[in-house]
Amino acid sequence: MYGVYYVLCVRCRQPTAPGARSTRRAGRASDPRAGFEGETRAMASKISHIPAVVSSPALVAALLSFSIAQIAKVFTHYHATGKVDYTRIVGSGGMPSSHTALVVGLCTSIGLKEGMQSSIFALCLVFSLVVMYDATGVRLHAGRQAEVLNQLIVELPRDHPLTDSRPLRDTLGHTPIQVVVGAILGMSVAYVHFVFWMATYSL
Repeated sequence: MYGVYYVLCVRCRQPTAPGARSTRRAGRASDPRAGFEGETRAMASKISHIPAVVSSPALVAALLSFSIAQIAKVFTHYHATGKVDYTRIVGSGGMPSSHTALVVGLCTSIGLKEGMQSSIFALCLVFSLVVMYDATGVRLHAGRQAEVLNQLIVELPRDHPLTDSRPLRDTLGHTPIQVVVGAILGMSVAYVHFVFWMATYSL
């Protein structure tokens, strides 16, 4: 009995043959998961030195779409009124809809990166539809009501207590065409940024 135990212990302590080691390594190399994990580590090492905010394609695409839409309002306002108003960069309303560009850019980027069958894309799509509906519904009519109230205040007698009140903001919502242009802008910016992001960090 002790002899059998001794033989088993000696065999367990024997080093692995070089051929067996090479066979194991070849098996690991042939595993398709090893190649995918290697590519993932290489890509992660490329973007590890980049801040998380900058390396997120969805967030960058959304912010770029919003910024471009806000800057474009200065030019569209000048085309419509003939006046240069730089406050349109931080103002709401007007052509195009920056909120629509923001949410559609976010939704498009997530759909390209995560897949349109993912739950996060469905969540972003529903969120975008709600924002666009609100822009052409509640906010648009609130702005039109503000225009009517401002006109009523102007027509009040000078001694009326409401004549000194501050005018209400009437540029709140968007027309359907402004929302459509904002959506096209968001999709375009998100697609171009995603292609650039893949070409930069995936190779």
